[in-house]
Amino acid sequence: MTSAVTTATSPRTTGPTPSGRKGRLTPGGVPYALLLPAFVLYAMVVLYPTLSGAVQAFTDWTGRADGTNFVGWANFAEIFSDVAARSALRNSLVIAVSVTVVQTLVGLALALALHTSLVTRNVLRTLFFAPALLPPVIIAFLWTFILTPQGPLNTVLRGLGLDFLAQNWLGDSSLALWTVIGVVIWQSAGLTMVIYLAGLQGIPTELNESAALDGASWWQRTRLVTVPLLIPATTVAMSLTLISSLKLFDQVFAMTGGGPGYATETLSVIMYKEAFVSGRFGYSTAIALVLTMIVFAFTMVQLGALRRFDVDR
Repeated sequence: MTSAVTTATSPRTTGPTPSGRKGRLTPGGVPYALLLPAFVLYAMVVLYPTLSGAVQAFTDWTGRADGTNFVGWANFAEIFSDVAARSALRNSLVIAVSVTVVQTLVGLALALALHTSLVTRNVLRTLFFAPALLPPVIIAFLWTFILTPQGPLNTVLRGLGLDFLAQNWLGDSSLALWTVIGVVIWQSAGLTMVIYLAGLQGIPTELNESAALDGASWWQRTRLVTVPLLIPATTVAMSLTLISSLKLFDQVFAMTGGGPGYATETLSVIMYKEAFVSGRFGYSTAIALVLTMIVFAFTMVQLGALRRFDVDR
């Protein structure tokens, strides 16, 4: 009995034995093991096609297995020498800057207006957010009908005696791009509004109440208290808007097809046409690679600027 008690109460060896721990993961390796299946799937579905596509950008690939030749930087040189490609690049940048700036301001204004005790605020939030839930192609077809020369918009303008405002909104090369931009903002401003509403929910009410007690006006409270605290929401909203507008395809293709002429051509539209209409998959892949680099560069610059502003605040 004494020996049994002694054995039970004697110190136990707590360190792992070589044979007991052999082949088992250390605690630090468990997260990587859990991520491995997802990474393998991501590599198969995203990384490998992306890298193989980047290689094809340096060839004259036409979609067939035979007859592919290495052409070096010729495809990229053509992008910056071709009139259609240069116009598409310019239009993509104009759309990206215009949509990002205007949509952010509109979304912020809607969020501030509806972050109140207004009785109908939930109904209005739903109405403004509803277009963002619809497919872009449906929105494009709807607005194409509204904006036709004899469509509802011009009919209403003429009925009000504003004939001079009736325009060929999608057929005039000087108006078509801005019309598409307006439709994109109309559809997506509600999403930006929701992001800002989420940010407003996280701002303590005590801060605005204290500023109000100190005599600050609504505009001063908004400019000096609310807007600086919304920098994280602004970062999310502007990043999502910038990326989606640089890649804009659905609305442009459905409303104008890139016309009239090259007035609304974007990099995504010309990429589609070169690949599936002209059969120039190598050149199309080069355009896609350029678009990817532009999206990456703009996003990094924007994120860096917003984060620096947030730190300064």
